[in-house]
Amino acid sequence: MAGVNKVILVGNLGQDPEVKHLEGDKVVANVSLATTESYKDRSGNRVDNTEWHDLELWDGLAKIAESYLKKGSKVYVEGKIKTDSWQDEQGNNRKKVKIRVLNMTMLDSRTDSPNTGGGNQNTNYANNSTSNNAQSMPAPAVSEGPGEDDDLPF
Repeated sequence: MAGVNKVILVGNLGQDPEVKHLEGDKVVANVSLATTESYKDRSGNRVDNTEWHDLELWDGLAKIAESYLKKGSKVYVEGKIKTDSWQDEQGNNRKKVKIRVLNMTMLDSRTDSPNTGGGNQNTNYANNSTSNNAQSMPAPAVSEGPGEDDDLPF
């Protein structure tokens, strides 16, 4: 049986994305995301619990992050858990857990984002290795029924 490695997070960026342009037009962006849970303890006091997540975005998503995301931006991300392992200079084994983002939705209004006009912005983006177009778009409806007559002149 195959396993499932899926993460869904909604939160705010802790800093501006750190973007690196690599060989062969590859781009990677790293950023931290804060998710906060709030609850009331037994005394009725509000308690906030914040978790920090390291996000890794590649290619089209990294370019979008570079252009539109900034510290404090609210985003919805879907991805998978990725663990990097290495040895440091002292020979100690080290691990870093991060989220490889596969889909992203910017949740801020356009007035909160740089280089945009007014109105709401809930734009979905997906990392698609077969296309340079980072924005996921639904496939157009195609009808392939036989003998369909239409009144279109073209």
